[in-house]
Amino acid sequence: MKILVINAGSSSLKYQLIDMENESVLAKGLCERIGIDGHLKHSPLVGGKPVFDEDLAMPTHSEAIAAVIDKLTSAEYGVVADMKEIDAVGHRVVHGGEKFASSVKIDDAVMQALEECTPFAPLHNPANITGINACRKVMGDVPMVAVFDTAFHQTMPGKAFMYAIPYEYYKNDGIRRYGFHGTSHRYVSSRCAELMGKPIEELKIISCHMGNGSSIAAIDGGKCVDTSMGFTPLVGLPMGTRCGDLDNGVVQFIMNKYGLSIDEMLNVLNKKSGVLGVSGVSSDFRDLDNAAAEGNERAQLALDMFHYWVGKVVGSYVAAMNGVDAIIFTAGVGENSKSSRAAIAEYFGYLGVEIDPEANSKRGEDIMISTPESKVKVFVIPTNEELVIARDTKEICC
Repeated sequence: MKILVINAGSSSLKYQLIDMENESVLAKGLCERIGIDGHLKHSPLVGGKPVFDEDLAMPTHSEAIAAVIDKLTSAEYGVVADMKEIDAVGHRVVHGGEKFASSVKIDDAVMQALEECTPFAPLHNPANITGINACRKVMGDVPMVAVFDTAFHQTMPGKAFMYAIPYEYYKNDGIRRYGFHGTSHRYVSSRCAELMGKPIEELKIISCHMGNGSSIAAIDGGKCVDTSMGFTPLVGLPMGTRCGDLDNGVVQFIMNKYGLSIDEMLNVLNKKSGVLGVSGVSSDFRDLDNAAAEGNERAQLALDMFHYWVGKVVGSYVAAMNGVDAIIFTAGVGENSKSSRAAIAEYFGYLGVEIDPEANSKRGEDIMISTPESKVKVFVIPTNEELVIARDTKEICC
């Protein structure tokens, strides 16, 4: 069975074609600048085929999907003979609200429900819906599945997901903590249990998804019981350009003093804050590491704040679960920055964590970076959201 995994943005579309017989990636690619001028990079990973990396007109997502199918099936760049070899399509969808606690086969009723969730993710869900509609238009009756970033967090209890505001805002408007990166947290926690050789139902795991966007999840017995992002991805840890947790009174103060509209203020909080705003250098942690090494105090402060917040949130989740068996680092920073992992792990001394410097120096592989004597195991596990989407699609469509 071959499954096409689609992650559609407003002007982009990432994809992988996965052979579920052995879960190998046959090809992957990225359509960019959809609706502008268009560019496609298509990389076949089997058969020794060349990479296609050229401008290509894509007025809409339909043309982008058509271009993807053309390259997947072409004699020069293709990895399948024709479109009939693609058995199903799995779509990443950012927000499922309270309507979806698991992945679901897409039909007209599901599409209507996705539209109803759009107010919760106005920048993401419309793009996801556009990608689904484009695939349905080009691929006809090929079965399709929606896999939600928010679904994994639907197991949180009310005490974790509710905000202390008038209850009517939750009852009438659905305002609550939803959480994001759920597909990533789900994958790495499951993989962690495999590496430990224990049923996930017996484990308390804290997953740290650390990248330009960062979130932490407390996973007890395979179920999420708390997570750091909230109604939107803006809160929790300080991130690349997002502020993370912030006193709401600060928002009012800045808006009043500088005459900012709410949209202008949200632009500041989403795109000009985080480690970029503190450091004044970059939102890229590699740039911050280099600047800090050269003596830039603000870059070091930004790093210190991020490490502190990760350590603090992990500590709160140890309390929430009344213990922890394993801590996971994943995503761009979590998988690649040994200095950030080491700095964060310094906050775990009370847990009896000991880090193996040699193991921590590695990257790009599943590895335990704590010593055998460490009371709590610490892992680096590269995330694989596309594989989760493909697995769910296979399970639902077969």
